[in-house]
Amino acid sequence: MHGAKQRPAGAHPGQWVLIAPEAATEFPETPDSEPLFTKLRNPSTGEATLYLFNSGAQQLFEVKAFHEENRSWFIGQTVQQDGRLLFVTPMDPLFLILYYLIKADKEQQGKFQPLDQVVLDSDYPNCLLLLKCADVKQYIHHITEVKEIGSQKFHKYSQEKTLKWLKKKVSQTVKALKSNNITVGERVYAATFISSKRITDTEEVGVGSDKSLMNLSSGGSRSAVSIGLFRFKKKKKETVWHRRNSSSPP
Repeated sequence: MHGAKQRPAGAHPGQWVLIAPEAATEFPETPDSEPLFTKLRNPSTGEATLYLFNSGAQQLFEVKAFHEENRSWFIGQTVQQDGRLLFVTPMDPLFLILYYLIKADKEQQGKFQPLDQVVLDSDYPNCLLLLKCADVKQYIHHITEVKEIGSQKFHKYSQEKTLKWLKKKVSQTVKALKSNNITVGERVYAATFISSKRITDTEEVGVGSDKSLMNLSSGGSRSAVSIGLFRFKKKKKETVWHRRNSSSPP
């Protein structure tokens, strides 16, 4: 038996099985606006994390991979050796931009700057795509002070605004969890033994703690999902595309 594994005949080397919101798999309007897998700096750890920009980079998604050894997919009459299952969930790009705003605020001593001079990273050049996301254009004022000079806008990090924004995020998360009967808080409950004592929202998530809020690193909620293969090909609109470029999960 040879050490190298041979790919089965008919298998597609550039496809992955994923569960994703429909917005993440929209068919690109132009060839240069295809969805893009890329690594960006994690706002909580500063380390590389895999993300996905949808068509035209209008929305950001975080990608998590479920992987077990000795796992493959049977697809039609072929076997796909890459047995990973990718989970794609919406991510608020403001969390990633916060990292650069805080960094610039310390280095530039609170000076106002254009965003494209703040969101710069030689290790992760695709971070500039964050500025194309619709949520950034609409909600950046929630975490920055803004000045306009002519047609140009200048921003600087605002801790006060950011904490108010994070508290709203936490409150929305609590409501969403409660609506799905999911218990949150410092105590861990077994599904069989649930305490009848009611816990307030503040007790559950520590809304009054600025430190805990500043450690938040992701946002967004799950929406309707599509389950299928991910490939890139200029074909009819569907969730199965053939890969034409170097955008791929590592």
